[in-house]
Amino acid sequence: MILRAFFLSCIFLATLFANKVIYSSYFDLPQRVITGQIFTVTLKTLSTVKDYQEIQYKFAKNKSIKLLNTTPYRTVEGKFFYDKFYLQALQKTTKLPDIKAKLIAPQEYNTTIIPGKSLKVITLNPPKDFCNIIANEFVLTRYKTTKYDNKNNIIIFSATAKNSDIEALHFNNVTKQGIESVSPSYIDNGKITYYIVVDKKLETFSFRYFNLPQNRFVRIDISIIVDDDSVTTQSDLKPKNQSHEKIKMYIALATALAGFAFIIIRKKYIYLLLVFIPLGYILYLAAPQQEICVKAGSKIHLLPVDNGTIFKITQQQRTFLKEGDAKNYTKIRLDNEKIGWIKNADTCSN
Repeated sequence: MILRAFFLSCIFLATLFANKVIYSSYFDLPQRVITGQIFTVTLKTLSTVKDYQEIQYKFAKNKSIKLLNTTPYRTVEGKFFYDKFYLQALQKTTKLPDIKAKLIAPQEYNTTIIPGKSLKVITLNPPKDFCNIIANEFVLTRYKTTKYDNKNNIIIFSATAKNSDIEALHFNNVTKQGIESVSPSYIDNGKITYYIVVDKKLETFSFRYFNLPQNRFVRIDISIIVDDDSVTTQSDLKPKNQSHEKIKMYIALATALAGFAFIIIRKKYIYLLLVFIPLGYILYLAAPQQEICVKAGSKIHLLPVDNGTIFKITQQQRTFLKEGDAKNYTKIRLDNEKIGWIKNADTCSN
């Protein structure tokens, strides 16, 4: 009886493995991951059937792991497929989800289950200036500081991050912050343009990110040098101080009067230039500011950046004072003396 049961079991197992046409297992797993880190898992898969359409994978639901790509990045070596998936650890206690590999063929479907494995996950104890970025590399590509109001400056910077959730960027102890534009990528460099509003007394803005290859927090410093250029990609957000303009007019007028008196005394009319130049400057300063018509429903941006922060939408067609322009944007002065940017396409002339 026992011998018969043994032979039946052998026959059953032989039949089972004879029908199995797909084999899959873990090929590459990280030794450890950090909560919030993006990491990769590679599966090694073999099909014993030549005539098939595709190999598909389905990850079981798992709250502690976020799957970033449902279609694997595949390399082929001989009969083996090496399929790479990008995942993100969301919690300290993390176990990889079970994975079902399915071979889709014209005649039949065959599946195999890859049991989930536990991961060694650690949680950082970050410093207060941690910017919430875990990456292979985080690099500032450009930055600019301008006046925001009487108490604060605004810093706008662009950065790239490799192997990182760049949208997680966040700072502590700043007045205001936000994403102006972002191009996330967990494979190549993700890109972001970000703004922060800080106290104008601050001379250097410093923060840290966690560098994975170096296994340490790396500090980045931004020297705060206020740029008052009013017609640049990220320009000052306050209107011109009209009192300064009046002072300039008075100085020019005094220069013109002095030049006129000099001409009368010396009777040399070549010095008329001493009168015409300052008078021309006075006329330039006294000229009324240009008004611009803005369509109803136009979005007013904090900065002249595509996909940037929108803080107001016009309810009806209106005219505003024009303060300057940048590529594809016009700077306008609002009723509250703040500055905003509208796309040129939102002006009435377009």
